[in-house]
This record gives sequence, C-alpha cells and structure tokens, in this order.
Amino acid sequence: MTRFKRRLLCSVFFAVVAAPCTGCAGPKRAQALVRGAAPLHASIRLVGGPTALIDLGGARFLTDPTFSPPGAYPVAPGRSLTKLEGPAVALEDVGPIDAVLLSHDQHVDNLDPAGRAYIATAPRTFSTPSAAQRLEGRVTGLTPWQEGRFVARNGRQFRITATPAQHGPEATESITGPVTGFLVASDGLPTVYVSGDNASLSVVREVAKRAHVEIAVLFIGGAKSPRLLGDALLTLDGQGASAAATLLPDAQIVPVHFRGWSHFTQGGDAIRTSFAAPALRNRLHLLAPGESVALGGDER
Repeated sequence: MTRFKRRLLCSVFFAVVAAPCTGCAGPKRAQALVRGAAPLHASIRLVGGPTALIDLGGARFLTDPTFSPPGAYPVAPGRSLTKLEGPAVALEDVGPIDAVLLSHDQHVDNLDPAGRAYIATAPRTFSTPSAAQRLEGRVTGLTPWQEGRFVARNGRQFRITATPAQHGPEATESITGPVTGFLVASDGLPTVYVSGDNASLSVVREVAKRAHVEIAVLFIGGAKSPRLLGDALLTLDGQGASAAATLLPDAQIVPVHFRGWSHFTQGGDAIRTSFAAPALRNRLHLLAPGESVALGGDER
C-alpha cells in the first residue's frame, strides 16, 4: 500500500470517528451543523435580554450585562422600564470573562443595577466614550470604526472595532443617547458582529462593506418608546432583522434582546416567521434563555 493510500485511509477513519452525534445534544443546547469536519470555534449562550456569553477561540465575552431581578426600573421622573424575567444564568455562574461588550450605559434594559456593579469589577469593558466617562472600572470608549486591541487570558490577541448603531430614527441621538456595536476579530477565527441597539439597515450595510461577518448577534425585539418617539422602532424588528441577515449573507444569526422587557413589541414567534425563507431559516439560531449554540468557522 502506498504512503498516499495509507494517509487517505487514515483521514477517512478519523473523519468517521470524529463525526458529531446529532442526537446527543441535551435540551439546553442547540447544535449548529458545520460543513465537513471544521472545528468549532465559537459558542453563544443567551443569558437573557441583551446579555449573552460569547466564547470565541477560548476567549469569553459578555454583552450588555443585565443580572437584576424582574421589576420596574426608573429611567426618568415618572417613567420606568419593566423587566419581566431575570437572567437564566446567575452572575456567580458566569465564570471568568475576558471582556464586556457594552453597547451603551444610559438605558437600564442594557445595563441594569447588577450589571453596573459587575462592570466595576470586570477585567475590561469596551463601550462608547461617554460610557467610559461615566462608569467605574476599566472601560475603554471607542468611536465608530475605532479599533482597540487586547490579549485574552489564553494569549490570543483580539481586535475590537466599534461600529455605528442608530438607536431609533435618524437624528434622534439627542433623545436616545450614543450607542455602539462591535466587530470582534482574531486571526483564524470567525468575525463576530454584535449590533447593539440598532434600528438602521444602512448601518448593517456599512458593516457588511467593511467586514466579512460570519456570526451576527443581532439585538432584535422591535423596541418602542411611545412617550418619546411614538411608533418609531428603537431596534430592529423581525422584518428588519431578516433584511439585515440578507445583507450579511455568510453570517449565522443569533438574536438577543427580544424578550424579558415589556417595551419589546416582537418575540421569538415573529422573528421565526420573518426568517421563514429556507435560506434565512437555516442560518437562524433562536435561543431560549439558558440555551447555547456552537458555531464553526465555516457555516456557509
């Protein structure tokens, strides 16, 4: 037997042995199928609301920490936001993280009191420049398209690039305040886009021009604030999210921030309906709080 044939037989043997068992995932885990035998590079676990744990190449990121219990949280005199459900993962069970990705600090549904206390002790946080001025802790403020770099606990270097985020109709930042999204990248790993509270498809289009996004964590919910902005959307709804997915044709889509607060207008059913087309449905990973999904570097 030639050396080439021996190598070929070994490759076939190990491919069969290493094939994933599609029926072995437990009820709290959704498994994304990776074409071929590509290794798994990322996993995302929905904690609740906008909070997700992202494991990328062994480094761990936490989005918009919200760990306070359900209740009404004041946001202005005579106004409050109502939280309907607590986190599916307790703060003490989060474990060590490498960085917090905080879209903004001025809205309690993105940073509640427990999350604010956590920021003060986190190893590092990336957010808006105004958040960096207001918050205690190691907070780095990034302007749109500004890049920050850091080395994770495992020695891998990451590039964190701030992306624009439009939290409502155009020219309403004076009402909603500044918000940022993020691109998270490291050599040899899939690029992750975290949208933050963004309602603009133009922003997504610009992100798609600048980066090859392979995983998109989209804040969806169709949030509204009738007292401030009438019927205007403050974040993407299901229809907008499906349009965003079309603009990011190679991205696996993981929705967050679509449940857990009373000002959301759409939940999982509306999102699932908006992704009914097979080309979109196959890329959607709609998680319940506490569930996770494993994603590979080549999901196309």
